[in-house]
Amino acid sequence: MAKGKTKLAGNALGTSATHLLHRALQLALDYHAEAAGPATITQRQFTVLAAAGAADGRTQNDLVRATGIDRSTLADLVARMLAKGLLERERSATDARANTVRLSVAGRAALDAGSGPSAAANARLLALLAPKKRDAFLKILAALAAAADHPGEAKPKPAKPPKVKPAKPDKKKKKKARKAKNVGA
Repeated sequence: MAKGKTKLAGNALGTSATHLLHRALQLALDYHAEAAGPATITQRQFTVLAAAGAADGRTQNDLVRATGIDRSTLADLVARMLAKGLLERERSATDARANTVRLSVAGRAALDAGSGPSAAANARLLALLAPKKRDAFLKILAALAAAADHPGEAKPKPAKPPKVKPAKPDKKKKKKARKAKNVGA
């Protein structure tokens, strides 16, 4: 996250869901980096390893769907992780055009080592919310992630107009009105 840029520039950013999600992501990535330290895998690498470790023989397209990382970024991540020995690649047994990836022994060790920092970052982020709001927050994030997984199926719910409370009468004006009424009576 850009250090020292904590104030929102006007109300437009303070009410922008996309901006606020971006800022929350920056905070989450900072927490992960701090928990993991400089000599370990990044949050994105952890995500790819976790997705690859969930089922051997996933194609890169499967990893794109599982992680939400775009194709070109994922291809770059996989190439770098292959070079580091974290993943292994082979031709798909069912589709000669596709390659599958799986965790190497080093990749499994990196995934195991990254689980603690990932959990610590998640706990630190959720600790910023009141305990009663944490489950609702996770459900909202899951709903947004599901909408991202199936963009054509997501049907926006119409926004309800904000509730407008009737203005309370000014106490001084009310008092003057009563005095005027009593004087006239």
